Amino acid sequence: MLTVKDHNERAAAMYASTRGKHWIQALKDGRHVLIRPLKEEDRQREYDFIKRLSPESRHMRFLAQINEPGTAMLDQLMDIDCKTRMAYVALVHENGQLIEIGVSRYCATDEEECECAVTVADLWQHLGLGTLLMEHLIETARKNGFHRLYSVDAADNASMRDLARSLGFETRSDPDDTRQVIHSLYL
Repeated sequence: MLTVKDHNERAAAMYASTRGKHWIQALKDGRHVLIRPLKEEDRQREYDFIKRLSPESRHMRFLAQINEPGTAMLDQLMDIDCKTRMAYVALVHENGQLIEIGVSRYCATDEEECECAVTVADLWQHLGLGTLLMEHLIETARKNGFHRLYSVDAADNASMRDLARSLGFETRSDPDDTRQVIHSLYL
């Protein structure tokens, strides 16, 4: 079994070859992850990531039960312009490959607001990864001139409620669906 130190040393070389804007950040357990903007080359990683999520995690992310993302859904998830549609992906080195373990994204709903979402692989939850991904997303939304970031989530999604609270989001019931809540952060 790899120690955290061994994991980080093996990953360092692969992370060092990453081009473009990126961050190597430590999780609560000391393991390092690579966070960078989502790229077109991540399409298969995104598909595999969604497939590896538990049915509960997929439901919490999409507010519907899906077994696998279809072509239209993947096209939408991969449609990033870094201004009105942005996504950050978290990757780890595993068996010589970079594996997606988390993603945060936003999509503008008008000139001043954007809807956001964050998803972390089941085995990587409660290690601070959702916070790291959202901090990058919030910073980018501010830089791109948005005034409000919001997320529509299941009312019983305790992990998202706790994350939203820790990041300063306000929470209210969704007036259109009592099974949902809306988390809002004014930028």
